[in-house]
Amino acid sequence: MRPSIAISAIVAALVGFGGTLALIVSAAQAVGASPEQTSSGVLGLCLSMALTTLFLSVRHRIPIVTAWSTPGAALIAASHGLTVGTATGAYLLVGVLILLTATVKPLGTLVQRIPVSIAAAMLAGVLFRFAAAVFTSAQADPALVLPLVVLFLVARRVSPFGAVLVVLGVGVALAFALGRVGPLPAGIPLPSITPIMPEFDAQVLIGIGLPLYLVTMASQNLPGFAVLQAAGYKPPVTSILTATGIASLLTAPFGSLTSNVAAITASLCTGPDTHPDPDKRWMTGPFYAASYLVLAVGGASIVALIAALPAGLVATFAGLALLGPLANALGTALHDITRRFPAVLTLAVTASGVSLAGIGSAFWGLAAGLLALAIDHARRK
Repeated sequence: MRPSIAISAIVAALVGFGGTLALIVSAAQAVGASPEQTSSGVLGLCLSMALTTLFLSVRHRIPIVTAWSTPGAALIAASHGLTVGTATGAYLLVGVLILLTATVKPLGTLVQRIPVSIAAAMLAGVLFRFAAAVFTSAQADPALVLPLVVLFLVARRVSPFGAVLVVLGVGVALAFALGRVGPLPAGIPLPSITPIMPEFDAQVLIGIGLPLYLVTMASQNLPGFAVLQAAGYKPPVTSILTATGIASLLTAPFGSLTSNVAAITASLCTGPDTHPDPDKRWMTGPFYAASYLVLAVGGASIVALIAALPAGLVATFAGLALLGPLANALGTALHDITRRFPAVLTLAVTASGVSLAGIGSAFWGLAAGLLALAIDHARRK
């Protein structure tokens, strides 16, 4: 046992929680969730991260840590016409599809056959609007936003993982200094569960639920498995998908987004800096789980604080946090020259925000890219 085990786990939890919590709050606000429902969703996510990580890491003696779907949160936050009930229905669908992927091998094979460049382009189209929102916010409130952009550019040279946390802390302090913070609760909000009745709308299930599943698989689970493989581990794919699928189903009625294996933050727990012996790195799991249990207790207070911050500041936090994933998605989408045009078409349609037949742009972007790819393939034959 080394101190680096606990430190790596705690840092990974703080980066995963603090780096994208503003995006979770934005997604909840986009579907019209009340403060109580937003707090309930965050509590459900924290408990899911704690329990699934503890089970998987101890059961398999591998440093498996879980997270919420950050690209999925971006997809929800960028959508229009959703309600809390229809969003909950979409979350339940994703949980079912993840479980089916774990048990029905042809479904998992079908998902893996979707070209990586097209899936990455769809993700880039979703994330692009958040990156652009940083600079529209800067135009509206330069005194608040521009210093944070500069700070982020400097801080990321020291620590890409910690840069967003630094911006979050300084941004909150700056908002208070400029008098931009709204009313805060009189007391300390306590964590609580608020059940939500799901609504199953066919348009939402196709336009949001299906892209949410694909984004979670392509941008979280598959890269998460790759991180474990790169560190020399054989990921127990079926076990991970089953655990996160069940957790997603159990927490969805509380307003919680989809659970999945961690990708970016997982790298903080799987390398030699955590422990020289790969067989000892699984011990990060219990510390990571304990960190999320602590965050679950204080999550309601943090959600209340973020909800009181100016909308432009929250948009800045979310956009800066997603610049790295956007750069990675663009690089993956455009890497294959033979598929570059279909990828760009996918990105353009997704980023446009177009909605046809009540179905959102992520679905149509994916459909457009696959159609263009099929036509190109037929022409070569």
